[in-house]
Amino acid sequence: MVEDTTRLLGLAGLAVTGVADGPDGPVVDLVTADEQARRCPECGTPARRSKGRRVTRPRDLPVGGRRPSPRWCERRWCCDEPGCRRGSFTEAVSAVPARKRLTSRVRSAAGAAVTDGGRTIVQSARDHDVSWPVVAAAFTAHAAAVLPDQPQPVEVLGIDEIRRGRPKWVLDEATGTWQTTVDRWHVGFCDLSGGQGLLGQVEGRTAQVVADWLLARPRAWRDGVRHVAIDMCTIFKSAVGQVLPHAQLVVDHFHLVQLANATVTEVRRRVTVQVRGRRGRKGNREWELRNRLTRSAARMRAEHVDDLEGELAGLPERIGVPILAAWNAKEDLLDLLALARTHPNREDVADLLYRFHRRCAQAGLPELERLATTVQTWWPQILAFIRTGITNAGSEGTNRVIKTVARDAYGFRNPVNQRLRTRCATTRRARGHLDPR
Repeated sequence: MVEDTTRLLGLAGLAVTGVADGPDGPVVDLVTADEQARRCPECGTPARRSKGRRVTRPRDLPVGGRRPSPRWCERRWCCDEPGCRRGSFTEAVSAVPARKRLTSRVRSAAGAAVTDGGRTIVQSARDHDVSWPVVAAAFTAHAAAVLPDQPQPVEVLGIDEIRRGRPKWVLDEATGTWQTTVDRWHVGFCDLSGGQGLLGQVEGRTAQVVADWLLARPRAWRDGVRHVAIDMCTIFKSAVGQVLPHAQLVVDHFHLVQLANATVTEVRRRVTVQVRGRRGRKGNREWELRNRLTRSAARMRAEHVDDLEGELAGLPERIGVPILAAWNAKEDLLDLLALARTHPNREDVADLLYRFHRRCAQAGLPELERLATTVQTWWPQILAFIRTGITNAGSEGTNRVIKTVARDAYGFRNPVNQRLRTRCATTRRARGHLDPR
């Protein structure tokens, strides 16, 4: 019976001698069953002379829905080895290390709940009835055991930034300028071709910090990167061109569509102010059509597209004509991007590109000229997207998870802890994925 109770409790190195009912749960009496506990932790010599006994009450996980109260009667031993600096010691086992009032599996469960269970440190501390620092230390230890030191080789790398708060500034009295003391940007590196998720993050948003992270990877790892997906950021473009000159840069089409829609909105707002002398409001048809103007015509019914064009043609000429020109240019760009994953030939790409640039040039609008210049500047990377169909959607999805983790934690004061929590949350593909066993 006693042996069965020992197996049920499952604390290695300890044996159950009795169980009694207590005010807060069962009280379990324990004794040491591991002979190795008699060895001196300093010199390893087995002790032969006892110095007395002491009773400790380590806290353990619930068993059968009830939390037991272990009561361990452990011995103190004298080390008679002449060369040993330690005169005495108390028994300790792997389940309850020396000078610990919690069992190892309590700490492991608390850390795993944060690392792989998606809980916050506060929530895990409440569930396991321990303090915040204990769970934080357990989480750090568990994360170090399950996260790889170096990422596996990647063929398609995604780079994107995310803001973790407002920057802090300090006035430089010598120059009279404000200098940044805390940079609230994080740049993340994601595996877009495999299942590794977030590979790492660096603080700051400069070409140097991006290049330093890439240079910290082995040469064979860098040589294996074939494509790098980014948004239209010159910082990432400069760093990748410096460290990964053989990799092909790909611009994510989401940001191009976003830029085209922003251009249409800028034209609508500008002409409304110029003609009406104020911002658009209810009763102004161009303002009421603002959401339909940013919707793709390919996702609208044909009669709705005809109605939209008719509505714009019915507006005052100084308002309807520029907005219609900007909307047509935006749709030309979307038609060009729609060629991705269709294996287009060079003639089809050249025809749609020429149609877009001709539309922007004939309109004579500064907003469209700026859009056309941006497309021309990033055309090699845009063409790479049309040919490969690679997007940075994985990085954008990772950023969504990062924001969710920050909101659940009510913000982070320590960026190192935030990066570690983020790495765990964005690496697992399913619950129980990050398991050191």
